[in-house]
Amino acid sequence: MTKHGGNSEARPAALLLSPEAPFPAVGGGPLRTSSLVRYLARHCDLDLIVFREPAAPDPRAALPPGLLRHVHVIPLPVHGRQVLARAARNLGRLLRGVPPLNDRFAGFAAPVAEFLGGRRYDLAVIEHSWCAAYWEQVAPHADRVVLDLHNVESVLHRRCARTACFPVSLVFWRFHKACLAMERRWFPRFSLLLAASSVDAQHVRDIVPGVRVEVFPNTIPPVPRPDRPVEDVIVFSGNLEYYPNVAAVRFFRRKIWPLLRERWPGLRWRLVGKNPQAVRRYVRGDPRIELTGPVEDAIAELAAAKVVVVPLLAGSGTRFKILEAWAAGRPVVSTTVGAEGLPARDGENILLADTPVAFAAAVSSLLSKPGTVNPFPLFPETTLPFATLLGKPGTDGTVPNSAGSTRC
Repeated sequence: MTKHGGNSEARPAALLLSPEAPFPAVGGGPLRTSSLVRYLARHCDLDLIVFREPAAPDPRAALPPGLLRHVHVIPLPVHGRQVLARAARNLGRLLRGVPPLNDRFAGFAAPVAEFLGGRRYDLAVIEHSWCAAYWEQVAPHADRVVLDLHNVESVLHRRCARTACFPVSLVFWRFHKACLAMERRWFPRFSLLLAASSVDAQHVRDIVPGVRVEVFPNTIPPVPRPDRPVEDVIVFSGNLEYYPNVAAVRFFRRKIWPLLRERWPGLRWRLVGKNPQAVRRYVRGDPRIELTGPVEDAIAELAAAKVVVVPLLAGSGTRFKILEAWAAGRPVVSTTVGAEGLPARDGENILLADTPVAFAAAVSSLLSKPGTVNPFPLFPETTLPFATLLGKPGTDGTVPNSAGSTRC
């Protein structure tokens, strides 16, 4: 086999395997993956293996031209969205102790191996621990294999278990234990793990002492601040089917929104993001709560808000919704866990509050006195040299983002 990318003086050859399309870069997962794709493409000849949901657009159509060398798309089977079909599917996962996303992206070793036949890479990166098991197919074809952790899944499930009500809490405890076992099995096999924050990096070290982990922080490229009139709204954004977001909407609707609704008669609460049907039952019946559905430009949508709220009770990784709010120039009120891992400074670029009364008071303070906090972005940066991914000593600067700055 010859290494794709040419002779020893050519650019390194790299492979990225991702369960979701990196472009369009809308939502937390694609935003992080697209950042890594752009970074790798600056340094390597890059191939991509990507999964495609049924009826989803061909991921190749959204790729910026010239960014990738070869793209291999693996179609996922149709999964029924009806209530009974989903219930039966998730019951089977629960009984087998296999978390939903691990199950969704399992079983494609043959098409992965078929694409890799005869290819050789200096570096391979696998996105998400859901796909960690593809190390077995990728490792024989790469000098080094890196796992990029958008979240630490065992931590995420544990936190969801602690905040969920019975019997849902038992489901999360079951998946927490399953994720923990898989992390302990697969993490040591990788040459390097990438975490979204120093907090997540420490979680990884606690799970597998001695494992090699570096921080590759979430960030977004610099964009012009949207010129949009501010409305009398507060906004929450995200994938509204993602359980931490569902729990946040439920918490805010039941505990915080009544306090704000009474004090601010003209105020509206707008929920922005895909899968709005997942939270409709929590917000129906109130004409001052708006469900907008998915948008192409979250930053532009957030720019209309007087305040962006992040009432998360559980999570892992770091929240792009806060980075997007900062990029839009809007003030943010978040729980402590919602802002975890970001350069968030309470009272300076964000307000933190963990109880309903304190959260409502923080939002009210921003509504009554705009400018209480400075929403100008303080984006994470990384000093991780590319040589570290290749396993070579290097001090050649920082990881650039898609706009060419020294932000990863």
